[in-house]
Amino acid sequence: MGKVRRKPPPACLKHYGFPLFCASWVESHNILTLKEGEREEEDKQQKKTRRYLIFGGGGGPGRTGVRNGLVLAHHDFDTDVLSEAVHFYDTDDDPPYRMAIHPLDDSIICSFLNDCRRFELTSQDESEAKKIGIKPSEKALDQLENVGQQQSLVFSTDGLLLAAGGVDGHLRVFEWPSLKIVLDQPDAHKSIKDMDFSLDGNFLASLGDSGPCRIWNLSTSTPVASLSVDTGERFGSCRFSRDGVRPLLFITVKQGEKGLIAYWDTNTWEKVGAQVIEKNPICAFNISSDGKFLATGTSEGDISIIKVSKMRPCQKVKGAHMFFVSSMEFSRDSRALVSASGDSSLKVTRIEEQRHEAGNLLFKIFMIFLAVWLFYLVKNRGF
Repeated sequence: MGKVRRKPPPACLKHYGFPLFCASWVESHNILTLKEGEREEEDKQQKKTRRYLIFGGGGGPGRTGVRNGLVLAHHDFDTDVLSEAVHFYDTDDDPPYRMAIHPLDDSIICSFLNDCRRFELTSQDESEAKKIGIKPSEKALDQLENVGQQQSLVFSTDGLLLAAGGVDGHLRVFEWPSLKIVLDQPDAHKSIKDMDFSLDGNFLASLGDSGPCRIWNLSTSTPVASLSVDTGERFGSCRFSRDGVRPLLFITVKQGEKGLIAYWDTNTWEKVGAQVIEKNPICAFNISSDGKFLATGTSEGDISIIKVSKMRPCQKVKGAHMFFVSSMEFSRDSRALVSASGDSSLKVTRIEEQRHEAGNLLFKIFMIFLAVWLFYLVKNRGF
């Protein structure tokens, strides 16, 4: 029998040589503000389709031979090609576990084994080529030094608040950039797993490895609701709705080996529905900035894009990664999703429905133009 030929990996998937724990998009303001006056016109045109990504991980302490660090790469949306690493910042024996990028300024916050550190992007000229890199920020994060590993880091939508949730269950919420404490709860959970701010920044949802999901009112710094699941079920990750129309809180739930998304009305904190999404447990979760889509990543490396209005998958990628999905995030324009995995791979998935909607819009514009043209043609010829 002849050998079975394996399909080459898609151009939107790359392996970077070490387990990846966190990944995020670097928005255009982070790149274009760096020496923009020196950019060539060709570079500016390229930025229209090229988006940068920052991601990190490693083999952990002890120098096992697997490096630890933060990486920059870029993805071209039109060609759907993900690049090799364009910059690597070595973090010595300490891999970055979680990451939060400020929505408006150039702050990149990463969680390490014992503390959090702040990074920023830099631009260097090398042989007339513009090089984008990563460097430690001169602005310290004193309030997050020696606090232990933070399993969740998140900025509010407007960038005015930063929440950090520790493996020890300690929940902290700060004003940004002053880092004045807003909420300090040492025993919020046994261990904090995930958090998210409501769209208006008034509430914070926090989840632990066990127990209920707690809702915190940030104007009073007090808990206002405690959400629970049925016996035998466990919470996973949480995201507030983003469309500003129907206020909901989406939470992934592990029911046996199934992965569900349950949702609560944030006016009453009553559960209003649940939907089985995956046959395997969901280990990564996120929502698009326009609120139209949810994304799930499973323990088996599968990815699903869920349309919120119908609460069912509109796009599935089986075997997107070989191992569990560790992190995922939509691009700011909601046209693509980046996912990272413990198998060292990073993948960009273009949202097909968004592409179809753009094509449909162009078709509608063309049809309107054609109808107007035919109207004037008929009128002028006196038909």
